[in-house]
Amino acid sequence: MPLRDLAKKLSVRTRDLRKTPRRRLLPGREDWNFLLTNRIPRRLATRLMGGFSKLPTGPLTGVTIALWRLFSRDLDLSDSKQRRFRSLHDCFIRELRPGARPIDPTPGVMVSPCDAILGAHGRVDGTRLFQAKGFPYRLEELLGDPDLVERYRDGAYATLRLKASFYHRFHSPCDADVRRVVYISGDTWNVNPIALRRVEALFTKNERAVVELQPHGGGGRVALVAVAAILVASVRLHCLGAKVDLRRKGAKPIDVAASYRRGDELGWFQHGSTIIVFATRGHALCDGLREGDLVRVGQPLLRLPTPPTDPNPSNP
Repeated sequence: MPLRDLAKKLSVRTRDLRKTPRRRLLPGREDWNFLLTNRIPRRLATRLMGGFSKLPTGPLTGVTIALWRLFSRDLDLSDSKQRRFRSLHDCFIRELRPGARPIDPTPGVMVSPCDAILGAHGRVDGTRLFQAKGFPYRLEELLGDPDLVERYRDGAYATLRLKASFYHRFHSPCDADVRRVVYISGDTWNVNPIALRRVEALFTKNERAVVELQPHGGGGRVALVAVAAILVASVRLHCLGAKVDLRRKGAKPIDVAASYRRGDELGWFQHGSTIIVFATRGHALCDGLREGDLVRVGQPLLRLPTPPTDPNPSNP
């Protein structure tokens, strides 16, 4: 082979090597996040964090929150009812000052029950829906009740992720009655986007409480599925009068009798987690909302379709 041709061939091979991505030898940031939060004893870590967060640490609490705000810039306490906290737990479950979250009064609209990042959403295809692109799961696995599965078949859903720094209380999306809560025991996997892209049917594996609301004046049904996660020591529901926690086993329907106005508080998480909102067939996501958007309590989330108007109404 002529020397010139050999040099050209070696030059081409060198360029190809430069274009080839190097094999990553060490875990990346997402890998570390997944490993640290999901490859540890999750229940034990959750109980320990729940106990630690309630310790009244005095001035140390203020220092801890200051450090938290340094690394989590979306921790906003400006709308909190109180500014000083006895413990981290008090900060996690903080209440807001009156008027901090205006509630949209539009008829036929279901408002967001919480401050959250909008995740996977859309129409339930039969009983199939998604936790992330390419990661489907089914209502049968999530809801734990055949009647609920049939009720929300072909309905609408919206996944709302509450980050650890967000306001952790959740509210009624409409004027409604609550007659039953279905508690389903489970694990406490992290429910952040990294885990949703790695663990199949993740929401169906975790502890959760299904709260179904019957709107006043009809308009279908709405259900909130409050999904616990690692470091979420319990889900507190006012209609139960006691916390739903890791020590209860199995799927357990619980009869309740409660009535709420739109925007009334339903309960809270001890730490950030996820709420999946379901509405019966005919509802749709409100215009202008996209995956990744920040939504607030009281902001329009789902709507009933507007009935078509007759372009040629008959004269009486």
